Amino acid sequence: MERKYYRMNIAGLWRELPICPINDKLMIAGFVIFGDPELTTACAEALLEKAPEYDYLISAEAKGIPLVHEMARLAGNQKYFLARKASKLYMTGVFECHVRSITTAKEQTLYLDTADAELMRGKRILIVDDVISTGESLRAIEELVAKAGGIVCGKMTILAEGEACNREDITYLEPLPLFDSNGNPLK
Repeated sequence: MERKYYRMNIAGLWRELPICPINDKLMIAGFVIFGDPELTTACAEALLEKAPEYDYLISAEAKGIPLVHEMARLAGNQKYFLARKASKLYMTGVFECHVRSITTAKEQTLYLDTADAELMRGKRILIVDDVISTGESLRAIEELVAKAGGIVCGKMTILAEGEACNREDITYLEPLPLFDSNGNPLK
């Protein structure tokens, strides 16, 4: 079967997203900003224009890393935080939360360093990600921020996929449809 692509304009740039099967009935358009600095910078600029006031940014490892890094760089080289997929030896302790996202086959755990949590306490935290679909990764990061004593001041993403487009609690640049088993956008 020939691979299908979904062409869309994101932050003023055209990209072809490969359509990938999730199961027998549902497909998604794969969106990856790794290796695309032009798109990463354009999206970071567009999100910063819409961002509420915040003290720190946070994203989940791994696909949100280029975005959160570029947003922090453009905003004056600010410190940012990552919810990690594994506890690291250098962490002083961890908070953890379980998550199952649409693009991951099994349940994962996200970890936040207690040293980072100390910096978050009482601060306005802006959650950023590349794509929000089911909202499970977003929920997990919100839980970590709450455990740290931070205040979620906003939730932003480049693309809102499927039902996430209807959420009023996130700010996004573009809607991204889900696709049927033939690669046709669902309405």
